[in-house]
Amino acid sequence: MYSRQEVSKLKQEFWTAFGKYMKPVLSADGEAVSWINYKTGISGIGFKMDADNKQATIAIVLSQPDIALQQGHYQHFQQLKNMLVEALGEDDWSWQEGITDEYGKVISVISKQQTGVNILRNEDWPAVISFFKPRIIALDEFWSMAKYSFESL
Repeated sequence: MYSRQEVSKLKQEFWTAFGKYMKPVLSADGEAVSWINYKTGISGIGFKMDADNKQATIAIVLSQPDIALQQGHYQHFQQLKNMLVEALGEDDWSWQEGITDEYGKVISVISKQQTGVNILRNEDWPAVISFFKPRIIALDEFWSMAKYSFESL
């Protein structure tokens, strides 16, 4: 068992290592980007990566407080699904509309998980990085083409 401090320290070490690994990778638009804290430029639309002692998850999270706007964004992602799938090179992502998160907030999530990895074990870090890297780059590529269509919603 790890203490909270040990878990926090190991997670921080992983994200620092991942950030350093991704630092030389430019966005699809040729700009430097913070891959860990990816900014979409649209309030309530975020690309999130998370990992714990059981799995790694990458997700598009729609968290607009205005549920009608959140639903509109989710429906727009559905309309762009073929473009998203093409950018990702995979179509097995989970689509969940209007779910309640751990804080009781209604969100919509498009996500993919890798199970059987433990961020607390350094030997699993290459597998987690190999899971995150191509997908966050693909999301960036998708977003560089799709973001403008969300600005008018």
